[in-house]
Amino acid sequence: MKPLQPDSTYTRARKRLFIGLISATSLVVIVICGLLWIIPYIGLQSIHPAAPLFFAVLFGAAILFTLWAWLSLLANIHLGRPVLFSKRMRGLTIKIFLPLMTLLGRLAGISKEDIRHSFIKVNNELVRAENRRYPGEKILLLMPHCLQSSRCDMRLTYDIDNCRRCGKCPIKILLDIRDKHGVHVAIATGGTIARRIVVQTRPKLIIAVACERDLASGIQDTYPIPVYGILNERPHGPCLDTLVQRSSLEEALALFLETPLHDSGVDSVEDFSREQQTASAN
Repeated sequence: MKPLQPDSTYTRARKRLFIGLISATSLVVIVICGLLWIIPYIGLQSIHPAAPLFFAVLFGAAILFTLWAWLSLLANIHLGRPVLFSKRMRGLTIKIFLPLMTLLGRLAGISKEDIRHSFIKVNNELVRAENRRYPGEKILLLMPHCLQSSRCDMRLTYDIDNCRRCGKCPIKILLDIRDKHGVHVAIATGGTIARRIVVQTRPKLIIAVACERDLASGIQDTYPIPVYGILNERPHGPCLDTLVQRSSLEEALALFLETPLHDSGVDSVEDFSREQQTASAN
């Protein structure tokens, strides 16, 4: 198997966008906290002599917390490992910073898709930085239903083994990977079914394939379960006959599986298109 290559789907510009937005968001929070401190400080003495000191401590703590979260997250991204007790940075990023970043980005004219793309990139780095590995049965490959060929009449949502493995869509690749590495594979048609699958399989790690919108919302919905996101390819537009490279899935598994990957018999950088051509020729 060829050496695994760095993820080439994302660009450095995506990371810079995330760093820029989270820095701007943190500064806005700090300025708001400062104003909320200064403004009451002017008149609170007339209510109680200790009121200004109380609010000074309260908002000072909020400012220090924001500074710690901001700087430790940047250090985490730069060094690729948790620093300054920042293991919970992924949760803060998901729950607090992403909504604020999205709001600030919209005010700055940045598209939601670009913000979500950047968020997924950084979330993946934070998940990798935890440096944890799992047995195959604790990993769930969660796939969108649009990976299935639109011309296929088999129902795979509730039982992926209904697939005939004809090779005309990426589902055959997923089943091959499942059989080889013992991971779970499931197809979801929406957020409700995805949550049901997660509850049933109880994974320790999810490797999810979807578009920017579904990945970002899925990462938020399933926290604190770590989700490593892979964007699907959409040669026919959204939600129709989408693709995922086998190499992308194997690279992700190589990061988290306890047992090292062995040669799967298919070149790790061979993409679905080549397998599809072979299937069509047959």
